[in-house]
Amino acid sequence: MKAVVDGQVVAQSNDIVAAHGYQYFPPAAVRLDWLEKAEKTADDRACPHGVQFYDVIIDGVRHKRNAWSYEAPQPKMAQVANRFGFWEDVQVG
Repeated sequence: MKAVVDGQVVAQSNDIVAAHGYQYFPPAAVRLDWLEKAEKTADDRACPHGVQFYDVIIDGVRHKRNAWSYEAPQPKMAQVANRFGFWEDVQVG
């Protein structure tokens, strides 16, 4: 499975965990050099799973908050701990 934005592969792996309609990639499969931590909002801080959003930046184009990771997920989301999900401008398939 791939996560693609602006024609560039930001993540690719067969080691995918699906949860709640999203596909989660292991960190080793993600171009971490293209991710920049986004400032946490009040909603982010209220998330029971410890969400951290990331901007995806490719060739100077910033796709705000298009990736995320749960840093302290509750048991029902433990399978995606420290993995990365993508949405909005990032096409996953």
